[in-house]
Amino acid sequence: MKSLRRLYDWVLGWAETPYGVPALLILAFAESSIFPIPPDVLLIALAVAAPTRAFWFAFVCLVGSIAGAFAGYAIGYFAWDSVGQPIIDFYHGQATMDWIQAQYDARGFWGVLVAAITPIPYKVFTIASGVFKFDLLTFAGASIIGRGIRFFAVGALIYRYGAPIKSFIDKNFNRVALVFTVLLVGGFALLKWLI
Repeated sequence: MKSLRRLYDWVLGWAETPYGVPALLILAFAESSIFPIPPDVLLIALAVAAPTRAFWFAFVCLVGSIAGAFAGYAIGYFAWDSVGQPIIDFYHGQATMDWIQAQYDARGFWGVLVAAITPIPYKVFTIASGVFKFDLLTFAGASIIGRGIRFFAVGALIYRYGAPIKSFIDKNFNRVALVFTVLLVGGFALLKWLI
């Protein structure tokens, strides 16, 4: 736990350097395929320091994350045995992999979308998508929508409320993400039912 906290602090430290934006891009890329710390940590720190650039930081985060999602997909598709399986084992994600396999045929898009928004380890979904050869276009669409919602929502909150919202997000990120996901999926379900 201490090593994870040190890693968290190390990521946060990039906000204090001139390399914060490139670090955000790299972190977002790595988190979608191998790295344990979510890019939101650095996104929030950068946006609080410069709220008028919050949407730019969210966009950088989105680009890095989607590129990393394709890398995760490629790991699952091309290098499952040598690279993918050790990553999944490291994150104790085999049970999630089994669940994903059972769900993909019926609701694969929604699984990727939910994983892209929530704190569920997204890398497990990106790698699983490659392993199960999930449709690449559907995977890309769900990833872009989900990650876009997640990062731009954080950017919008910082842009609107500034530093006070940072502590709220830090303390309640998992709950906020879960509520937002329930509302989003519920909204789509309602729309589908009405149409």
